[in-house]
Amino acid sequence: MRNVAALTQRELAASFLSPVAYIVAAVFLIATGYLFMTHTLVEGEEAAIRPLLDGMAWLLVFALPLLTMRVLAEEYASGTIEALMTAPVTDVEVVVGKFLGVLVFYVALLAATVVHVAVLAAYGALDSRVVLYGYFGMILLGALYVAVGVFASSLTRHQLIAAIIGMGLLSLFTLVVDAFAGWQGGTWRVVLGYVNILRHFGDFSKGIVDTKSIVFFLSGTAFFLFLATKVLESRRWR
Repeated sequence: MRNVAALTQRELAASFLSPVAYIVAAVFLIATGYLFMTHTLVEGEEAAIRPLLDGMAWLLVFALPLLTMRVLAEEYASGTIEALMTAPVTDVEVVVGKFLGVLVFYVALLAATVVHVAVLAAYGALDSRVVLYGYFGMILLGALYVAVGVFASSLTRHQLIAAIIGMGLLSLFTLVVDAFAGWQGGTWRVVLGYVNILRHFGDFSKGIVDTKSIVFFLSGTAFFLFLATKVLESRRWR
């Protein structure tokens, strides 16, 4: 745990010193502010947080791969991965430390959107349960997206390619799966519906906590971190 904590702190510091991270954060917050003003804080409409949360979930498909693209790709490109691999840390600790560093940065970014909740509460009777469950779902969703991004970054030394791979994978499990689920029927519809990330998140944004959705997010996160670890292990033996 000491090694993971040190790696997490190192990655978190790198995130806060990265110009790209600040650009992504600024664009994300501006976009969420726009969504809040145009889809949530609308005169005559119900004061509900769900449209904002659903919109944020879509934005993260493209935002989080940009935050994770450098975590391992930069180590490959700069050659520091060799020093990291010879240090007394395991591949699992490296991957988990990188993952937690970006996840903490994401949670801090997510916390900045709470101001919208405060404004909404001031102008309407906000359901605190929906807000709590919705943000809990946002953390689970973000963890899965970050894990996918870390895996994408483990595949290449080029950050832009890592970002494209991450966006492609997340788009596959959101946009593409959702579209095909509408076309297919029977068993395929059930299967595609289960792997649809935003379908599982939709329960949380409605104020519903489904154990199956929690298991889906946690197992998906663990799976992609496992893949990233295996990719890192394969590089050790090259």
